[in-house]
Amino acid sequence: MTDKIIRMNISLSITKTIYDLLLGIMPEGYEEVANIGAMIVIALIYLAIFAVAGLYLVLLERRVAAWFQLRIGPNRVGFQGLLQTMADALKLVSKELTGTVKADKFLYNLAPYFVIISALMALAVFPFTKEFQAFDINIGIFFLIAISSIGVIGILLGGWASNNKFALIGAMRSGVQTISYELSVGLSLLTMVLITGSLQLSEIVEVQKNGWLIVQGHIPAIIAFMIYMIAGTAETNRAPFDMVEAESELGAGFHTEYSGMKFAYFFLAEFINMFLIAAIATTIFFGAWLSPFGITESIPWLGIVWFLGKTLVLVLLMMWFRWTFPRLRIDQLLTLEWKYLLPINLVNIVIMALIVWLNLTIQF
Repeated sequence: MTDKIIRMNISLSITKTIYDLLLGIMPEGYEEVANIGAMIVIALIYLAIFAVAGLYLVLLERRVAAWFQLRIGPNRVGFQGLLQTMADALKLVSKELTGTVKADKFLYNLAPYFVIISALMALAVFPFTKEFQAFDINIGIFFLIAISSIGVIGILLGGWASNNKFALIGAMRSGVQTISYELSVGLSLLTMVLITGSLQLSEIVEVQKNGWLIVQGHIPAIIAFMIYMIAGTAETNRAPFDMVEAESELGAGFHTEYSGMKFAYFFLAEFINMFLIAAIATTIFFGAWLSPFGITESIPWLGIVWFLGKTLVLVLLMMWFRWTFPRLRIDQLLTLEWKYLLPINLVNIVIMALIVWLNLTIQF
């Protein structure tokens, strides 16, 4: 039984450390209990990462918006406003949960959990460092794309079950937009898989010890990265692609009838999804925890600093998009995907395949 547990597809030395610690304080024969306990502890660690990242990405968004608009932003609650989002969270917890009388109660209450759980599941496969990755599965990229697709079900359910025309329109827009732009997200990632020959995230990072993939793949990789960031921003329903909750037309879109913590789940999921899009780009294009030219390879704990630093830069880029470009019309949004991004992506994959076949990649 012990051998079977240790051979589980859990790559983390941190997971094995927790398992060994729990096994050491339990009587003999409790290996299965120790294994379950280790999973629970890891789940709590990821929940803490989820909550802290969500809260402080909201604060970062507000400070960045203030910077762009020559305002000060939140600066009253706590040092430099650092506790503002904590206060907002407490306010949302205390809010009454209201809804429409004729809503489909079961689906209405279920919808926020689709959105929040899919975002949390995606976090589990990211290689924050060589030792800090909960599950290193051999279909890592495919898993991320599949899980990110589940979130749209929550949006569709929330809009439809609310029994509100504006919410339904927002939900339908979300379905069209997410399904359309997922094609470009998937194809841009597939372009980079041609270099690595693997969907497993740890192997993709190992390949980048010879140079980040955006350097190895040079021009096609840069094109793939640009398409990925545009499509990823659209998939998270953020401006200038926020047709799903266009306040000038739909009030608040699919979550118009949600209040309190149910609204907070949708709101938090948007920022976590932004983090996920940036983290995927960091892993696939910029070497995850790897430093440039291996300058800090001898200091393993700096890996998390590199990973979060690169991810934060890409998050700031997505925020820059939001406060720079005006919102597109729905026809412009779909034209951009189907007439421009998708054809460019298909041609780019062919070019990348030729570069890999002719061995024209750049490696150090």
